[in-house]
Amino acid sequence: MAEIIIGLGASHTPLLTLTTDQWERRSEVDYANTQLNHSDGRLVSYGELLEEVGPKFANIATIENYKIAAQACDDSLEYMSHQLASAKPDLVIIIGDDQRELFTASNQPAIAIYHSEYLTTSTKYAGPSRPLWAKQMGQGYMMDDQYKIKSNPEFALELIHGLVDENFDISSCSEGHLSNHLGIGHAYGFIVKHLIKNKDIPIIPILLNTYYSPNVPSANRCYQLGEALQRVINKSKSNAKIAIIASGGLSHFIVDEVLDQNIFQAFKEKNHEWLKNIPRGALNSGSSEILNWIVTAASVNQFSLSWHRYYPIYRTPAGTGVGTAFAIWEP
Repeated sequence: MAEIIIGLGASHTPLLTLTTDQWERRSEVDYANTQLNHSDGRLVSYGELLEEVGPKFANIATIENYKIAAQACDDSLEYMSHQLASAKPDLVIIIGDDQRELFTASNQPAIAIYHSEYLTTSTKYAGPSRPLWAKQMGQGYMMDDQYKIKSNPEFALELIHGLVDENFDISSCSEGHLSNHLGIGHAYGFIVKHLIKNKDIPIIPILLNTYYSPNVPSANRCYQLGEALQRVINKSKSNAKIAIIASGGLSHFIVDEVLDQNIFQAFKEKNHEWLKNIPRGALNSGSSEILNWIVTAASVNQFSLSWHRYYPIYRTPAGTGVGTAFAIWEP
């Protein structure tokens, strides 16, 4: 029987691929964003946000604090990488979201599983015309070139068949002719590079549509998916030892510390009903990646949250940024 041996979750913000003096590049994106997401579902421009809350984070959004946060995040990733290596998984399942890296608006499945001998990465950030910060971000996501990442198509197909039998309509995708820089994206490349550290461990990506309406699964459906994933793995005749990793989150691009801390409290207390009932309004834009964590938490609900770190990173005076989070579930 296959066995889940550890669960992890890690933010994959571009800030963690850049030097701190380049973080202002991401601030510029916030200033121009007209769809910043409040957790009550409202979408506002940066000017509207600043008028609403004032520049109360101006003293926090500084280079000095960026450096402190960057070191804390790097230390967390190093610790998680060590714990993952110590667990010695035979296979890693990454729960992530695709952001126009493999799929396009012409075909956006709600839930997909990639099955192939190797995963081909997107080259979205490749090319000599890219600015330096974008090239560096591409390197951090393994999207600066076309990489081949080892997978396990037999087990991936077993997951697809098993989840279909669990009444989930799973889309399947495999190696084919990928044009226009299409391929596996940032949610997966970041985990491979920074947690798995390119070790020769097969990866199976589960691609959850968290970003793009109208077919985004609810928090409840994502929790059910995690439970079903656990059942399918437990029924497998394989003897694989499996790690499951959530990629992304937590709240962004308006940091909501209350929401993020409540999520961790629910993880600690195994408050499944609270997780299932997070409203859609709190799960827009970058915060939608919380859904990846909900799937993972449900898939390892037999374990306890053994370790976690949370660092809210504010990069503008009005409080935009990322609630960076790192977690481990263990027996």
